[in-house]
Amino acid sequence: MWLKNSVTYYVSLVLIGLILLSCSSTKKNKQKTITSNSHQNTTQVQSSNGNTATHNYGFDDHEFISLRPVLRKTILSNALDSVAQIGSHTSANENEFVANLIDKSPVADRIVENYLNSENKEPKGHCLSVSKGRFEQAYKEVHGHSLYQDLPTSMATKTYTPKQVFNLLYASASDLSDGWRSLPEEYRGKGNAGAIAYAGMGTIVDSTGIWSGQLQPGALMQVWRFKDDYEKVVQGVNVKKLDPYGHSFIFISYVRDEKNAIIGFKIADQGFQSYRPLVPRDYEVWWAVNLSI
Repeated sequence: MWLKNSVTYYVSLVLIGLILLSCSSTKKNKQKTITSNSHQNTTQVQSSNGNTATHNYGFDDHEFISLRPVLRKTILSNALDSVAQIGSHTSANENEFVANLIDKSPVADRIVENYLNSENKEPKGHCLSVSKGRFEQAYKEVHGHSLYQDLPTSMATKTYTPKQVFNLLYASASDLSDGWRSLPEEYRGKGNAGAIAYAGMGTIVDSTGIWSGQLQPGALMQVWRFKDDYEKVVQGVNVKKLDPYGHSFIFISYVRDEKNAIIGFKIADQGFQSYRPLVPRDYEVWWAVNLSI
């Protein structure tokens, strides 16, 4: 009887110990989950050297954007908030096929040719001046004169000449004056794409078209890191106080995975991001213009 009671006693102790251990393990797991959720405003990005770094998404996001991404199919599927309407692989191929059927632009072809043959593909400086310089140079080489000579007089306003309107739209020179708001809202904030399309020299392509394969090599692009910044620029804002983050560059070619799905594209800029393909997560707002000149 004494032995039986002793066995029962020790078995009870073991069971209590197991229950306590289980609770402790569950508590640690819950604590771990809470800890990981507490960093929901940050993201981990793996750089080219294999190191993992945590970056906070704020206005100062240049370091994150300049990191070299690992181009996998998962990159596209993980970052489609701004391009949710991207089509299937088949529709992407069809869109790119249709884009290639459009009459080729001699200026666009010359932009790409000049870039590929250049000994200095990363001249530094401001992205706007670099992309605009490449466009103006190619236009003059093809047509024999400045693009400003071919701007339609209908672009002029009571305040600005066609050249001034073109340059203001190209630079997204947003401000609080009536002058900026006098420019057509449809083209404000779209940078080079808005200016060139308004001049009748190309066709605007939105984010859905961009990521479904509709861009032609040599297309000019304007992007914004944050949609809120873009919307404020369109309506008119003091950009010195806003400190918006946009980028201007030229599309070179798409990058595809082993299943032929678009996962990024190569660009030409002043050297800020042209060293690696861009992917959907880089920016929230994407605009481009396929040249027709």
